[in-house]
Amino acid sequence: MEIKGFTYGYDAKEGDFRTAEGIASQELLYQTGINWVCICNVAEQKNCFSTEISYDYERHPSDRDLMAAIERAHSHGVKVCLKPMVNSGDSIWRAYISFPDTGMFGDNVYWDAWFDSYGKYMRYYAKLAEETNTEMLCIGCEMCGTERKEEYWRKLIKEIRAIYHGKLVYNTNHGHEDDVVWFDDLDYIGTSAYFPVGTMEGASAEEMKIKWEAVKKEIKAVSDKFGKPVIFVEIGCRSARGCASMPWDFNHKELPMDENEQANFYDSCLATFGKEDWFAGMFWWDWSTYIYNDKETASKDVGFNIHLKKAEETMMEWYRNL
Repeated sequence: MEIKGFTYGYDAKEGDFRTAEGIASQELLYQTGINWVCICNVAEQKNCFSTEISYDYERHPSDRDLMAAIERAHSHGVKVCLKPMVNSGDSIWRAYISFPDTGMFGDNVYWDAWFDSYGKYMRYYAKLAEETNTEMLCIGCEMCGTERKEEYWRKLIKEIRAIYHGKLVYNTNHGHEDDVVWFDDLDYIGTSAYFPVGTMEGASAEEMKIKWEAVKKEIKAVSDKFGKPVIFVEIGCRSARGCASMPWDFNHKELPMDENEQANFYDSCLATFGKEDWFAGMFWWDWSTYIYNDKETASKDVGFNIHLKKAEETMMEWYRNL
């Protein structure tokens, strides 16, 4: 498996990557044996119907922050995927960003405006990725409502390739892998692999493997169709009871802590996909910008973090042997 990765920095604010706490968190992540890190930064549009994307440099990581994080990863021999993302200010999931296909006069006024803004955003970070020798660029995350606009995406990919010479991936959402017809223009097929593989609370790794085998058959078919390897650009499961049946969940904070179920999710996925030659790897979601470093806090954490939990041991063991 080429990519033994983890995501870092989704929740970061300006300056966080360069603080003592941020650096300490990064150092703990690199001790897990990862060989790739996906570094996130997030822009925002006012609402899911807005055609203008803006980046707040006083709120989100600056170029200096990203460059420092990339340099630190490289100093550890860890490769980087830079992942510029877009959120909607009205808290609507980015997958619902969409517009009418034609305007009143048969034009594409809304799509033209949105892709113009999104293109500026992506080209800007393509230049930063090129200048920092970043090995991979993720050109979009879960933009399901836009994926049908093939000509716009192919044009943007061509523009990015003229600027950036590393590998390109796009991150669709699970269940949409076969719909992105322009995957053939990229180096990898990417997806958020939050597949519900737990059928009951406290599901075992063996029970989850049965579900993963069905997923593997579907994902392998997509890989064969496009002739591209697959990356789980996002994948994860909270350490909370029942979350393997809804691994995307981050809202149900009332669920009891269950690090066994989280560890079983990791183990079953890595066992199913880790040795497949068409599967490039994954970036687990996600390692906190500032992370705890004591067992007491870990024992109360019901989030996606794996530090000092059984899932961390499971992942490290798999990463050592794949």
